[in-house]
Amino acid sequence: MAVNEAQESLQAGREHMDSAPPPDRGRWRGPGARIVTGVNVVASILLAGVLMILVHYLAQRHYQRWDVATSDYYKLSEKTLSLLNSLDAEVSVFVFFRKHHEAYDEIRNLLAEYRYEADRVSTLRFKVEFVDPDRDLARTRDLARKYDISEPNMIVFECGSRRKYLGEKDVMEYQYRLVGQAARKERVSFRGEQAFSSAMQSVTQASRPVVYFLTGHGERNIEDYDRNAGYSVVARAMRQDNMEVRPLFLAGEKGVPDDCSVLVIAGPDRKLSSAELESLKHYLARSGRLCVFLDPAVTTGLEALLESWGLQLARDVVVDPTQTFTGRELMIAEYGDHPITRKLHGVATMFYMPRSVDARESADPVDDMPADKPSIKVLASTSKNGWAEYNLEQSPAKFDPEVDRQGPVPVAVAVEKGTVSGIEVQIRPSRLVVVGDSSFLSNGAMAQGVGGTQDFFLSAVNWLAEREALMAISPKPPDVIRLEMSQTQLRVAGFLLVGAIPILVSIVGLLVWAHRRR
Repeated sequence: MAVNEAQESLQAGREHMDSAPPPDRGRWRGPGARIVTGVNVVASILLAGVLMILVHYLAQRHYQRWDVATSDYYKLSEKTLSLLNSLDAEVSVFVFFRKHHEAYDEIRNLLAEYRYEADRVSTLRFKVEFVDPDRDLARTRDLARKYDISEPNMIVFECGSRRKYLGEKDVMEYQYRLVGQAARKERVSFRGEQAFSSAMQSVTQASRPVVYFLTGHGERNIEDYDRNAGYSVVARAMRQDNMEVRPLFLAGEKGVPDDCSVLVIAGPDRKLSSAELESLKHYLARSGRLCVFLDPAVTTGLEALLESWGLQLARDVVVDPTQTFTGRELMIAEYGDHPITRKLHGVATMFYMPRSVDARESADPVDDMPADKPSIKVLASTSKNGWAEYNLEQSPAKFDPEVDRQGPVPVAVAVEKGTVSGIEVQIRPSRLVVVGDSSFLSNGAMAQGVGGTQDFFLSAVNWLAEREALMAISPKPPDVIRLEMSQTQLRVAGFLLVGAIPILVSIVGLLVWAHRRR
């Protein structure tokens, strides 16, 4: 009996030991347990952070990209890639663009592509700095003083002492569409790659074109800051376009300097000497490049030289009542087909009482002609409602069919001599641009005139210097996704995005919290 009770007691003890949880050996439940646990957690977080930093560092130095975009909007063309691989220089880019500008993100993304491709070229150092004119005031002030920038939304490419300035209109192309009674400005294309690649090619060239302005006959002065007569603004624009601008006193020289890329004669009011005219004749004969601005009712002695090039200058004033505001200016928005005006589509140029510049009757402009004959192309002219007014004292001007010449009347032409259409020969042709006005480039006109005036002049000088097409890269139209929704649909979508979804997430969070509390 006693033995049975002992066995039953022993069996019960064994069952109790089997059903009891194992002892918690090795687990410290002292007062410092929470401190040790916290130290372990902090150390784990720090180690994870160090690991992330190392991974990020290695990823920046050794990474591979894959283009999974459905379009090639930011993909660089083969011409740009070839240009980058051929450069051995250090190019710095300073972007003075406001962050809320519509082109800011596109400029940043495109320059990121340039930087990625430039990093793969060992001989090219490519640096980009974005400066916010609204926030980085100190940096903006320093760089604006250094690069002579007076307005925001500018991009500066620099290589050594050579610089190229790009504005909003150089990277974006707009058109105006009439919506109701208002004109809406719409973006047509993004020309960033063409502008950036052309700027890089321009600043990395060893030499800059030298443009001389003739002096000594009452011409416009590039160092004159006078509002009505000075040309300091246009000289500054030329320097920003990576040109070297110098005055030229031809009477004190043996001839036009050999380093002259383009010679500009802007608004002389006195006659040139026979020796100076002979120097200009010889300069054009040796493939020279001449840009002439002649005002109405002024005799300069250049008339005979221009006649030898198939041009005639009448003693008149060109007017067009359909292309003017006050009757004294002439706004041109339709141009002839020429490399100078090819990029001026939809941009107006304003002239001030210009004189006519036309081809002589015995020198009709044709496309196929011998190399010793000039090819004349009209750059700008009035509409058919304009005319050449020969009574200079009549105010306001009135059309007299017996005396005046009915429009269209040319006021700007481009002439080229030395090339034969259809024959490829390595002969540098002589080029000439003649405009019947010099006031349209004065400081005051540049400040008050329309936006195409500067573009017209720079395009003419670049054509004369053979810089009109540094990089022929097509602009890219924007990828626009239009979502057409009614006002009711917009309100419903706004309620779902702003109200319903956040409320639903909050309810789910409360339910999870309540479940864990139980």
